[in-house]
Amino acid sequence: MKKLDKLIIKTFIGPFIATFFVTLFVLIMQFVWKYIDDLVGKGLDTPVIVELLAYTSAGLVPLAMPLAVLLSSIMTFGNLGESFELVAIKSSGISLLRFIRPLFILSCIIALGAFLFSNYIIPIANLRAKSLLYDITQSKPAFNIKQGVFYTDIPGYVIKVARKEPDNKTIHQVMIYDRTAGTRNERLILAEKGLMELSQDKRYLNFTLENGWRFEDKGEPRGTGNNELVRVGFKKYKMPFDLASFAFDRLPMDLFASNQQMLNIRQLDEGIDSLYRVDSTFGRTASAYVSTRYPFYKWKDTGWMAQAPPLKATSFYDIIPAKSRRYVLDRVESNIRDAESSLSTTAKDFSDNFKRILLFKVEWQRKFSLALACVVLFLIGAPLGSIIRKGGLGTPLVFAVIFFVIFNIFFMLGEKMARNDVMATWSGMWLANLVLLPIAIFLVVKAMNDSNLFNQEFYYRSYKRIKQYIQRKRNKHEISA
Repeated sequence: MKKLDKLIIKTFIGPFIATFFVTLFVLIMQFVWKYIDDLVGKGLDTPVIVELLAYTSAGLVPLAMPLAVLLSSIMTFGNLGESFELVAIKSSGISLLRFIRPLFILSCIIALGAFLFSNYIIPIANLRAKSLLYDITQSKPAFNIKQGVFYTDIPGYVIKVARKEPDNKTIHQVMIYDRTAGTRNERLILAEKGLMELSQDKRYLNFTLENGWRFEDKGEPRGTGNNELVRVGFKKYKMPFDLASFAFDRLPMDLFASNQQMLNIRQLDEGIDSLYRVDSTFGRTASAYVSTRYPFYKWKDTGWMAQAPPLKATSFYDIIPAKSRRYVLDRVESNIRDAESSLSTTAKDFSDNFKRILLFKVEWQRKFSLALACVVLFLIGAPLGSIIRKGGLGTPLVFAVIFFVIFNIFFMLGEKMARNDVMATWSGMWLANLVLLPIAIFLVVKAMNDSNLFNQEFYYRSYKRIKQYIQRKRNKHEISA
């Protein structure tokens, strides 16, 4: 490897790693804000949160990689241009394509790595992240009794506390409805004061109540008239509550394994083939139903006689005997309702299966399009940096955000149209790359010709020339008039 190649790669690697982790952090924060309501108040342990963020960040790598390549390439060539190293390289007779070549090869390697990561790592990470996120969203909020509010999250109990001490343990004016024994044997417990504490294993919440009454309705079956109300006073009464319903349970991950985001290329191909086989059965099912239910359907184009005798009837309705018309119409209406009910179910299954085929195809194309986006955005960032000749983070970040927003808009638009069958899946998922590729070629050509594309003085001089041209035309017109 030549020293020039080492210099350019060394200049690129540092900003690339930094911008990659910054971009990944921003995307993770976007995920956190999206699910903040499902995460807060669940009493989750730190290892669970770290596990969720780790798996989620792995799933965001293919989206963070193109932006990191774009921003780091603009910064790299912007720094070289700002320090006049780019001018020195060009003056030595080395073309733009020559000193872009090592980074272009590196961007291709990054794209290959992004594809392999998407194909082998992300399906596993998505499976674990989606499963863990579902478990979190389905879990109950952490135990928290507020004063003056009826608390009903413990199954079979309704608890109300009038006032809580600052220590969050001492409670006053406690009221507990106990319905665990059923509606025929309800209990009401009232206490002036109490203390609530968790057991050492945090599986039970123990209430130690003082100075209260326990009311119990020993109800009998209706109609017996043997209902009895029992009232018992107490100085101290201990009551445990089982907190098993608040435990964080993990469901088997196999429940989510068939989702398209959890599959690699080979599994997606197999899934698409199986869905197409299911798709073909719907047509055979509908055809078999019609031919079995309505046997006359197969004779619709077959004549029984070479020449049918003339009929005086003007419609098929006139052929039916008058006394049988009501019966025939009722049978026809009943058959139509049965056919509509059966075929509508088949049609819905067919539609759902077709939508799933589209989702599988979209995911298949996504793995390739996001990987190649690294190369396309590099071909934008490298010439753009050599044109603007601004290093640092400010100007490169502005241009990187602009082009990444354009990429993201067209990528989401194409994905949505592909999911809705407005566009073919390949054209929808490659729409962003197809839009940005001509821009990349245009910028490469401009950079090779040392274009003043972003030079303010160039546009000012162009404006003055246009203004002078218009003024000369106007003066010439006035003289001729």
